[in-house]
Amino acid sequence: MTQRLSISAIIFFVVMILLGVYFAFAAVQGPSGILRRVQLQAETQDLIAQRDRLQAEVDRMRNLTRRLSDDFLDLDLLDERARDVLGLVRADEVIIR
Repeated sequence: MTQRLSISAIIFFVVMILLGVYFAFAAVQGPSGILRRVQLQAETQDLIAQRDRLQAEVDRMRNLTRRLSDDFLDLDLLDERARDVLGLVRADEVIIR
């Protein structure tokens, strides 16, 4: 005795399979899916590296600013900056171009 599935049962199974495929696709490709998570982690790592580079630059600039402040004056740095920015040279130096 073979029983055949009714049309409503077949439609039910087809709809359930389609919903399962849709949710599986959304879990992988959707806006909060696995691939998006991997992409966000890679972007996060890039931004952390960029932040660290910028923090190092800020620390370097703070050090230079402190070395040229009124409280702590680094004469070698002042001499270097005057030469670079103003194009100054000492009287006993020879410039070769």
